[in-house]
Amino acid sequence: MSKNLLIIFTRNPELGKVKTRLAKAIGEENALTIYKTLLERTEKTTRNLSCDKAVYYSVKIREHDIWDNSIYQKYQQHGGDLGIRMHNAFKKAFSRNYDKVVIIGSDLFDLNSSHINDAFKALDKNDVIIGPAHDGGYYLLAMKSLYSQVFKNKKWGTSTVFKDTLKDLKKVDFHLLETLNDIDVYNDLKNIQAFKKYLK
Repeated sequence: MSKNLLIIFTRNPELGKVKTRLAKAIGEENALTIYKTLLERTEKTTRNLSCDKAVYYSVKIREHDIWDNSIYQKYQQHGGDLGIRMHNAFKKAFSRNYDKVVIIGSDLFDLNSSHINDAFKALDKNDVIIGPAHDGGYYLLAMKSLYSQVFKNKKWGTSTVFKDTLKDLKKVDFHLLETLNDIDVYNDLKNIQAFKKYLK
């Protein structure tokens, strides 16, 4: 067992249940195809990292899917909103004696393994690491102890999440990674060659 844990939050890839804002522009089937592509990319990016890895499913744990049971621990997300669900996942990780915990989503085309490795390394000298997203949220959060306040009183899925999170970190040492673009709405696809065929 490694002392480092990567948590990956995913949504179960079901028609009409993923990328709903994107689906309004390109249709539910295309939105599902794009989300499956992003899941596969996230799996490929994380598979060979030298840390423990845990996939947290939004609805139901899938035993036979792209996430190999011999590589990824599997859990279900619990909580009424994203903040509570992330808090519970971090809490579980620290209760299992991990020293460093990183969480990412599964809708990032530009995320690569170096972002995750950099986050683990930066925790040597910082308490919290954040990877900001262009839409005002964040794509990565890393901690070496639980800072519960960052999961509370946020309007999740809005452009104020990153800014409000920084307010909670005034008394701790934090480090920012480069800003990346997650895939939520039509405009997020524009500059990604692999998704050009879905643009009208």
